Amino acid sequence: MKFGAFDHIDANGMTIEAQYEQRLALVERYEALGYHCYHLAEHHATRLGMAPSPGLFLAAVAQRTKTLRFGPLVYLLPLYHPVRLLEEIGMLDRLSGGRLQLGVGKGGQSAEHGRFGVSADDMEALFAESFEILMKGFVGEVLEHEGRFFNIPPTPQLIKPLQRPHPPLWYGVGNPARCAWAAERGINLVAGLPNARARPIADAFAEELDKRGRAGAGRPFMGLMRQVYVAPTDAEAERIASRAWRSFAANFNWLVNWLGLPAFPIAAGFADAQAVGTAFAGSPASVRDWIASTRDEAGINYLAAELVFGDLSAEEALQSVELFGREVMPAFA
Repeated sequence: MKFGAFDHIDANGMTIEAQYEQRLALVERYEALGYHCYHLAEHHATRLGMAPSPGLFLAAVAQRTKTLRFGPLVYLLPLYHPVRLLEEIGMLDRLSGGRLQLGVGKGGQSAEHGRFGVSADDMEALFAESFEILMKGFVGEVLEHEGRFFNIPPTPQLIKPLQRPHPPLWYGVGNPARCAWAAERGINLVAGLPNARARPIADAFAEELDKRGRAGAGRPFMGLMRQVYVAPTDAEAERIASRAWRSFAANFNWLVNWLGLPAFPIAAGFADAQAVGTAFAGSPASVRDWIASTRDEAGINYLAAELVFGDLSAEEALQSVELFGREVMPAFA
């Protein structure tokens, strides 16, 4: 089983530049401790995401690390012109010596897409066409496309990713309907659902992968995203996580609250999130036990742990990252 670090970089009370430096310092620790990958969310005009250009932040990550994989989880394809994004992907993979992990998706917060003039009704079709163009651009020397949303004249593709034909792909999945599509393309999946809802996805994905003979080291991951906090004792972990969750939950719905729109569903408190299994706080031993049961219940082989969220202080964040890396991950090696 592998472990990645997932990050929203939601507002935490620091100045923006101080928060960026804090996260970059943590990225160095992820590398030193052997985390598989650093995954960064993309959000706009909201305190939920204070690094709204994931490519720009990840370029800094590339320069602060030597071996750590990293990538967006996900690039919101409906918000990009594919020609521009192809160039950025090629640059990031080259800057990092071939360490980019390419998460793609359409996004689920229409309030954010509306700031860009993108209709919620067009999101699925925009994603599909953009993804098609990316795949064409990765393999061809000249990109040309005529479609519903994009008409691209012959365009040289001069900055190919170092990883061929493209960096490993990731997708945030919400139901089993995407499993055949992902298995055919060798895409890693990550779900943010409770175990009982994630298990049918994991089973369907495994079946589709088996049909296509995808096995061994090249078999894509089936992962979960969870908020996790680790401290020396259960009581300390639960106390700190409960406080930080209040800040995270407020950030999660900041834009829709500002717009006067209905809030997205999110657990009122950390204990509520922990009760449904989408978050956990505890000592290293408790976290190890929780991961083992989560793995078995959900049928996963990857955990994207959001170890830093809400208003955790720099010291509290580092404690969680260090304990998870030193006392939790080795048990699953």
